[in-house]
Amino acid sequence: MPLFWKPYRSDVTDFIATLKQRDPQLEERQRQGRALLWDRPQDRQAAAEQRDARVPQQPYVYQTKG
Repeated sequence: MPLFWKPYRSDVTDFIATLKQRDPQLEERQRQGRALLWDRPQDRQAAAEQRDARVPQQPYVYQTKG
């Protein structure tokens, strides 16, 4: 009999598979949550203005110029 006769499946993988079996709508709700927080249209003009307004940081932040 070979040492690895069946593929290894971790406890975390089993847990996630069990969650998906118990709640089939889980992945769809995860996608909706991601769309709510992350997948938003970007305002390129506002991003460019923020990038242009950024002040470069000194190499040593606590040193004053004086």
